[in-house]
Amino acid sequence: MQIFEHNQTVATIYQRAISLSICKDFAEKQSGKITMVDHQGSEQENRRRELLSVEVQAQQEKIIAKHGEEHFRKQIKLSFFSRVRTKINSDFDNKEHLYHNVLGIEDACPAILDILSARAASVNQIKNLAASLSWLATDLINLVNKPQYRKRADVQVSDAKLALSYIGLDNLKLVMPTFTLKHWLPTSTAPYGLMKRKLWNDSLAIALAARALAKEQGLDEFTAFTTGMLSNIGRFAVTRCYLTTFSELYKKEVREAFESKDKRLHNVLSKIEASEELLLEQLTMRSSQLSADLIEIMSFRRMGITEPIFDLAYADTIEKMHPIAQVVAKAKAYVAFRALAKEELINSDESKALLSVVKLTPAEITLLKKSDIDHIKLNFS
Repeated sequence: MQIFEHNQTVATIYQRAISLSICKDFAEKQSGKITMVDHQGSEQENRRRELLSVEVQAQQEKIIAKHGEEHFRKQIKLSFFSRVRTKINSDFDNKEHLYHNVLGIEDACPAILDILSARAASVNQIKNLAASLSWLATDLINLVNKPQYRKRADVQVSDAKLALSYIGLDNLKLVMPTFTLKHWLPTSTAPYGLMKRKLWNDSLAIALAARALAKEQGLDEFTAFTTGMLSNIGRFAVTRCYLTTFSELYKKEVREAFESKDKRLHNVLSKIEASEELLLEQLTMRSSQLSADLIEIMSFRRMGITEPIFDLAYADTIEKMHPIAQVVAKAKAYVAFRALAKEELINSDESKALLSVVKLTPAEITLLKKSDIDHIKLNFS
């Protein structure tokens, strides 16, 4: 997000919040040490490392003889992560691949959200679309069968279309964006065991905070909630792509070293662990722009979230943003502040800098503090 990256101090704070979503230990190590990622410089460095990796491999034996095992280990690690970076750079250049294969987004998902944004929306209009998504049908049935939502304890719903009728239109405007984004979460974020939960909790908190701010300003709550929820889709894509690429290349190269009986190389490769620094670099450099690219592919006709999502990615001041983008930017800053404050990873001056860049007022801070932005409340009358 340019609004955070444009300011050196705020960029450092926001990257620390991203580090915290990876793991707490990493955020603590990065505290006070992170510098803003230079996008152009990062791309140039990527290409430079890719060229170096070829030379490194060609001179491998010379390195061993001249510098010993430790230098060999460092060069092998550098070369390996250069190949990881090259692969994910290629994947990120193919937005359709990310959309259909990495995240697995079905056309029915944006179609349902588009219908719900219309004034004349009805439950009947989305029944067939919802039933066509097996995972969504299961989620809807499970929801209405929860004890707190069941009208009769002795009756269980087994049909998705009937479940939709029970849920109702107002509840669906919270349920559909929530279930949809949750389906796009990485299946696993190992070796960062808590990252999946943090990605989800942050997305939900941003959406609910944006909705609360939108309501106060008389803006459309559904648009604000959905924009806030989907604004993190790029972060999901980056996380999925990096962790999958690392795992696949790691397994492939360790197996090849074993099969070629290269014990020295096998020993070094087998000790390589996923790089938090590389993941942070990619999340910082690509997430918001990827969100914009992926939302654009969804081709919403009614729902006005494409412009706000692009503003979140590219606008460098709050004044240049669409009103919906403004409330989402404020929500993101507040959620980042809250997460860092909970872990005592932000001081008062940094807090002021982060919240000031989005012009979050004392009244808005008070509103968010008293609002429950961690739980969705449905109303089954």
